[in-house]
Amino acid sequence: MRVVVDYTKCTGLGICESLAPAFFEVNDEGDLVLLKEEVGDAERQELEEAVAGCPTEALRLVD
Repeated sequence: MRVVVDYTKCTGLGICESLAPAFFEVNDEGDLVLLKEEVGDAERQELEEAVAGCPTEALRLVD
């Protein structure tokens, strides 16, 4: 499983960063940086919360 970011929808609010800091970071310019793409089983719930918490629906998980 991996996480995918639609950068055309992302506004850099940083909710995903607060929920899954090992995966997401908002840089000094306000742009989202995907730190790692592959999601392990142990990290799945954390990523599902980040995807659900994204107000612009810019995140999704794919198999």
